[in-house]
Amino acid sequence: MRRQTIYRVYPSKILLAESFARELATDIRKTERRKNPYTIALSGGTTPVHLFTQLADKYSKIIDWRKVKIFWVDERCVAPEDSESNYGMTRKVLLDRIDIPSVNVFRMKGEADPVSEAERYAEVIAEHTRKRNKLPYLDTVLLGMGEDGHTASIFPGNDGLLRSKKICDTALHPLTGQRRITLTGKIINNAKSIVFIVTGNSKAGIVEMIYNRGKTIKKYPAAHIRSQTGITKWLLDDEAGKFII
Repeated sequence: MRRQTIYRVYPSKILLAESFARELATDIRKTERRKNPYTIALSGGTTPVHLFTQLADKYSKIIDWRKVKIFWVDERCVAPEDSESNYGMTRKVLLDRIDIPSVNVFRMKGEADPVSEAERYAEVIAEHTRKRNKLPYLDTVLLGMGEDGHTASIFPGNDGLLRSKKICDTALHPLTGQRRITLTGKIINNAKSIVFIVTGNSKAGIVEMIYNRGKTIKKYPAAHIRSQTGITKWLLDDEAGKFII
């Protein structure tokens, strides 16, 4: 597959979620007959809630969730019952509403020692995914972008996580000091499809800079994320994409 980057701007975050849910469902169904399950790494926060709701409302029966393996891009070092848990949010909005075997859900254990958990999760990823370029190869990695240009838990100034040879590593939030576990840039960029879902006025300026490949984009981790094996999509609502329309 030829590498390419696509930007799409939608009239609202709801229409964005509806469109990508439909697209993702189609992509999963195309692979249902193959030997290997469809592998996807999810992000947390508030941005993907509309997408997860669409998947649960409209595709709980249409998708054969037995053929899907779910991983996480990153996780805060909190218990799954904590309101900040990425897994906890996904469980409530999506997982509890679809018929997916528990053995197909591979959560990062935020309550565990982060260094040990990063090592364990790296082994999980390596064991349960296909390989390409001698690296774990995910069908889709779903990402958001923060107002500072971070993605996953790779924050500005933490460029080592973009270059790390590890599959999974630990990170610190630069303001709160909260510890996190994250996939590294190397693994994210090896995915077949990378999908950014970005909404809101506060992201519009950085989106424009990344879109125009300006000189200052190097400081934004999201600008360094691009599939080396397939397609990178930036899905934007009308606020986040207002400067590139």
